[in-house]
Amino acid sequence: MKYKKVLLFLCLIILQSCVDKKVNTVDTKNSVKTYSNSWKPLFKKNSLEGWHYFQDDGNKSGWTVKDGVFTFTSENASGEGDKSLLSDKDYTSFVIYFEWKVSPGSNSGFFWGVKEDSKYEFPYVTGPEIQILDLGLNDETLDKTTIAGGLYGLAAPKKIVTKPANEWNNYLITIDQEKNYGNVVHNGVDIVTFPLRGNAWEKMLEGTKFVNCVDEWKYCEFGKFKTGKISIQDHPGIISFRNMKIKELYAN
Repeated sequence: MKYKKVLLFLCLIILQSCVDKKVNTVDTKNSVKTYSNSWKPLFKKNSLEGWHYFQDDGNKSGWTVKDGVFTFTSENASGEGDKSLLSDKDYTSFVIYFEWKVSPGSNSGFFWGVKEDSKYEFPYVTGPEIQILDLGLNDETLDKTTIAGGLYGLAAPKKIVTKPANEWNNYLITIDQEKNYGNVVHNGVDIVTFPLRGNAWEKMLEGTKFVNCVDEWKYCEFGKFKTGKISIQDHPGIISFRNMKIKELYAN
């Protein structure tokens, strides 16, 4: 009888241990940030809803949308100042996919961490840029950090995989602030990875116009903001985007 009581006591201890372990596992899962699996489209079929012109004063034009394709035509643009499009919403860590094409000789860019304030003249004085560029503009004298897929002025792509002007290209861009990780997959090829802050980031900035950027522009805080708008850039020529969707990486 004594042995039965001891055995029963040991079983109760083991059972309680299992219950505690299960509770701790649930608590841990609920306490950490988790990846979201939901892609959200960013473009409406025939509306610019969800987007606005940079520092819009109501007089800017140049962007049109038809059947889900956003197009900037510089010849049709009007109004003073930068006419890049900015998201109404702020983003921090995300994966974004979109397709783009440019007319011969033109270029554009994708930005994140953009802050909108009257003291900033352009999106690129706050937001880093992934370059969008006509393949035909590549030549031996061109800074390789400014070709398509590069982190503009800072990191060159490992490989050139861009299609010619007037053909659709695609980007899959990851900006993960928690892991200090940025990455670009261009037309299915992983072409560049870069930090978002820290010593490695500061090292990349050395010798570039982004270090003493107040000498280049009236006011700038380049790459300083983890959270901000995303933006697609205006530039001379015809620039089109389609099938843009975003996945925010961490749940609130």
